[in-house]
Amino acid sequence: MPNALWPLRPPSALSCCRNPAAITMSLQQASQSRVFVELVPWADRGRENNLVSGEDTLLSLRRPFSAAQAQTVSREVHVSGTAEVAASPDRAQVAVRISSTKEAAAEVKKSVCRRLDYITQSLQQQGLQAENVTVTKDFRRVENAYHMEAEVCITFTEFGKMQNICNFLVEKLDSSVVISQPQFYHTPGSIENLRRQACLVAVENAWRKAQEVCNLVGQTLGKPLLIKEEETKEWEGQIDDHQSSRLSSSLTIQQKIKSATIHAASKVFINFEVKGKEKKKKHL
Repeated sequence: MPNALWPLRPPSALSCCRNPAAITMSLQQASQSRVFVELVPWADRGRENNLVSGEDTLLSLRRPFSAAQAQTVSREVHVSGTAEVAASPDRAQVAVRISSTKEAAAEVKKSVCRRLDYITQSLQQQGLQAENVTVTKDFRRVENAYHMEAEVCITFTEFGKMQNICNFLVEKLDSSVVISQPQFYHTPGSIENLRRQACLVAVENAWRKAQEVCNLVGQTLGKPLLIKEEETKEWEGQIDDHQSSRLSSSLTIQQKIKSATIHAASKVFINFEVKGKEKKKKHL
């Protein structure tokens, strides 16, 4: 038989009780005692395995959290912010092509180089830097004649100047000179700057939203606890691909710039700390 817990009684009580039935009744009364387990709050983990008496347990269950424990409960506000920004192309490239076919090689070179020199000198007079002008030449024999082509690729950062130069070259040169339609594009640095700008504007919008929420409920916005960019999008232009391909040759300069404009959108999630309303100091 396993050992049992016997209630402790004075020796005199055991010796005075000669009746076995009295002993049995005493054991039954002793078995009605209960042992309670204390439910300890999380902040008091050091006592969670201790067994205490019923009276101590009831007192522990009714014991409120201390002021220090209550202050550890943080108050937060969770908000999201979105932003959409756009950037027009910052570069345009135009190609000027010159070609000539003659029986004598010297004559074909003279014809192409004369017009090529005129174009390059006109570009210099308009203030274009040499690094923005690229010249390529191609000379070959075609049956019993010689054919020569030259191409001048011009990169513009000012679109107004580009239109003036193209109009000037069309007016001064004959039909043997072909000027292509301008191709608008973005430099890699401008695209990366657009992505950063979209994220920063989204963060600012989220901060303003959290600030207004705290002001509405009479609280003070604290520092950000978490900033997460959840979604980013990029797209080019506002003309669909089918319409753009069908009308690419008939679009105006402004329509081409609009079609090449890049849009970027960002969505962020921010978790801010919330503080109590700051009390104004009374001036003595």
